[in-house]
Amino acid sequence: MPRWFNTAGPCRADIHYMLSATSRIPNLERLIAQENYFVIHAPRQIGKTTAMLSLAKKLTESGQYTAVMLSVEVGAPFSQDIAGAEDAILGAWRDNIAFRLASELQPPDWTGIKSGQKIRAALQLWAQSSPRPLVILIDEIDALQDQALISILRQLRDGYPNRPNAFPQSVGLIGLRDVRDYKVAAGGSDRLNTSSPFNIKVRSLTMRNFNAAEVVELYNQHTEDTGQVFTPEAAALAFELTQGQPWLVNALAKEIVEELVTDESIAITAEDILTAKEILIKRQDTHLDSLAEKLRENRVKAIIEPILAGRELPESSNDDRQYLVDLGLLRRDPAGGLVIANPIYREVLPRVLAQGPQDSLPIISPSWLGANGELNTDALLKAFLAFWLQHGEPLLKSASYPEIAPHLVLMAFLHRVINGGGTLEREYAIGRDRMDLCLRYGEVTLGIELKVWRNRKVVSAATPQEYPLSKGLEQLDGYLARLGQDEGWLVIFDRRDNALELEERLKTEIHLSPLGREITVIRA
Repeated sequence: MPRWFNTAGPCRADIHYMLSATSRIPNLERLIAQENYFVIHAPRQIGKTTAMLSLAKKLTESGQYTAVMLSVEVGAPFSQDIAGAEDAILGAWRDNIAFRLASELQPPDWTGIKSGQKIRAALQLWAQSSPRPLVILIDEIDALQDQALISILRQLRDGYPNRPNAFPQSVGLIGLRDVRDYKVAAGGSDRLNTSSPFNIKVRSLTMRNFNAAEVVELYNQHTEDTGQVFTPEAAALAFELTQGQPWLVNALAKEIVEELVTDESIAITAEDILTAKEILIKRQDTHLDSLAEKLRENRVKAIIEPILAGRELPESSNDDRQYLVDLGLLRRDPAGGLVIANPIYREVLPRVLAQGPQDSLPIISPSWLGANGELNTDALLKAFLAFWLQHGEPLLKSASYPEIAPHLVLMAFLHRVINGGGTLEREYAIGRDRMDLCLRYGEVTLGIELKVWRNRKVVSAATPQEYPLSKGLEQLDGYLARLGQDEGWLVIFDRRDNALELEERLKTEIHLSPLGREITVIRA
């Protein structure tokens, strides 16, 4: 039977290319042997469910445990109805247990248990009747909210002292977030902010991404099955763009082998990886779409907005910063600091945020294209100035992140430009107060640096507000050097309270950078 790259649901070894998921969460079997309760939290589409199914199967087949992975997602609609949540969950559990476990390991009839403590009572009955210690892995735990969530956590805690003879020896809660971030409405807060009422957990573990060697190993499985080779450069670029995020690693390969390079005699190159990356970003499949949806949350916006603007992070709680890491939006760079988790997310996030201004754009004639379809940067500059003068400031109001509204409107304009077949790449880093764009269209590569001239605290009337020209020229030098270009644009958005009217300040000038590059400076 042929195997495929999987981008939906748990992996199955008979039909999917897959790696050992449990190897990316070490020491679980030791925790279980020690009769511990634990939490596993990691971003979506990283392999949690696949890992837990594999672990449960391995534990049961060892003959030492009755182990099963079960979900509580069906209880999500019953956030305030404990009895309704219990009935829905136990009904789903019964169906899945019947499918996953041999008859002698299945629980006794629990339909007669009274409401309010059904989860605890059902697990107690099962533990008492099971010929082996029970191990229960509860998936999608953070799909539950409010009273239903608190009740189930308390029931698990209540039965905990009776393990392993009258309650599961080990319970794992599996979800996106750590326990403190489970959603409740009680007490005027929307989060538990503590491990209680699951303060019996011993460890909170996360699941890592693939490393570079594992990406090669996964892609080599396709080569072994079909003979189609991923070049070393292709596999290395796939890791660089995804940082090993499993869904992205699989999605890139799936797009290539099923759509772009279907002839298995043709090797897959780094250029194919780049093409697939652009397709995924433009298409915004479910995984990328659900990730982008998180940008609307205030605690996410408070951290993502300054990162995209290249500014220092404001004062924020460690919980909020960790929340973005847990979601998979950010990672802690080994060199220090928070960064967007991978280059593909780095492209997706501002593109999603620019969608509002992009949808509000008027029809723009592509006057920047020559007779042969090549990009003329002088014509592009002229078109941008005309666009910004007429539509720029009104469109700023359509941007959901005011701090980077000028960036988003400019990107919306440039997305119209690249619809004809180009790409737009972005770079930004905390504390540099800038965003760099690289527009590629045919043979043309245009490096653009964006800076914002903002209000700042004035020490005295004699202290002028610093014009960011010299700093921008110096920074752009480094960016253009990486791109191998001798010319570029520096766009300075004047957002000061005392800025001149747009008609008066909108102009362009030619400056030489410190290293002698010719820079077109646009004051907007």
